[in-house]
Amino acid sequence: MPSPYRAIFSAPGTKGFSAAGFFGRMPLSMMGIGVVTMISQLTGRYGLAGALSATLAMSAAVCGPQVSRLVDRYGQRRVLRPVTLVAVAAVAGLLICAQQGMPEWTLFVFSVGAGCVPSVGSMVRSRWAEIYRGSGRDLHTAYAWESIVDEVCFIFGPIISIGLSTAWFPEAGPLIAAGFLLVGVFWLTAQRATEPVPHPKSQHSGGSALRSRGLRVLVATFVATGAIFGGVDVVTVAFAEDRGHKSAASLVLAVYALGSCLAGAVFGLLHLKGNPATRWLVGVVAMAVSMIPLQLAGNLPLLAVALFVAGLAVAPTMVTTMALVEAHVPRTKLTEGMTWTSTGLAVGVALGSSAAGWVVDAAGAKAGYAVPVAAGALAAVVAFLGYRRLAGPATTGGRGEDERHLRTDEDEHVA
Repeated sequence: MPSPYRAIFSAPGTKGFSAAGFFGRMPLSMMGIGVVTMISQLTGRYGLAGALSATLAMSAAVCGPQVSRLVDRYGQRRVLRPVTLVAVAAVAGLLICAQQGMPEWTLFVFSVGAGCVPSVGSMVRSRWAEIYRGSGRDLHTAYAWESIVDEVCFIFGPIISIGLSTAWFPEAGPLIAAGFLLVGVFWLTAQRATEPVPHPKSQHSGGSALRSRGLRVLVATFVATGAIFGGVDVVTVAFAEDRGHKSAASLVLAVYALGSCLAGAVFGLLHLKGNPATRWLVGVVAMAVSMIPLQLAGNLPLLAVALFVAGLAVAPTMVTTMALVEAHVPRTKLTEGMTWTSTGLAVGVALGSSAAGWVVDAAGAKAGYAVPVAAGALAAVVAFLGYRRLAGPATTGGRGEDERHLRTDEDEHVA
């Protein structure tokens, strides 16, 4: 492990909560694509599969910030364990209804419950922020490491989920995803020493973290960015099936995540200066442009190459986003603020997967790649329009002189 990464793990407990976070985040890459694969296996309907995946994502988008707000006030252990049990029970109901061929409305009902999963990535990042608050360089490396973990999940998650659902039985992917969630959350919340101290209601300035203008820009842009990811997932499965190799979709999507993982690993080693908002804007534009070649790929190998290149822009943009959230959101609402970016992605994934499913059903798999192209263009436009809010001084209030000093340090040292 390169020295900057080795250094951040010198703090006690960091290895344990990062490992638990890995397991807890696996469902992020497994559940949605697992439901798409399961429903397409059982019914052959990509429109229904995309709609259910969208319902999962929308439920997560609605519930996630509320769960994180409770975590900021009452602590991770008290909130995450009961919420996780509810989500796992709902997944079980969804799988039973799908396997038994019950009415479609039952699938949507249980999908809503299954989407009530905590944002484990935000919980882990808030622990890093608590440990390395005031050390911009270390925090940058920690965020980069967690982006690498995210991408490793997206490398192996779809392979496991699609592979099990196609080779074993259709419900296997979502079932294993629920198991990962249960293990990850209970392991993470068992580690009390690194859990951030909750902030009672009396310490909160009132209102949501979305009162921050900068956070609103990030969330709006991530809605469009999530539509890229959701569209790519659904269309790639359909594209691989058209070519007679449906199970290969997991490998192609893993290559997409691999490109992001490698870029994130390198990005975490860099000591970049300048305004992180500018780097964020460049990253969003790069993601948008990288969607164009997908429409030109005529076979799976060419598609894999195009997705690998597209993935190079993802992790650096995500790392910079976390730094911007930390700069623009009050400390007492940091977990909620980080979760709002995940919420933006979830809403986008919902919209992108649903739109892609309908386009595939109506016009074929290759035509479906127009969805991530359009989403990328929208993300770039929103990022340009909101850039000034991110580049200017944060206006959250209530963070104090020490927080403003940290923002200055991050501008100099954090991507």
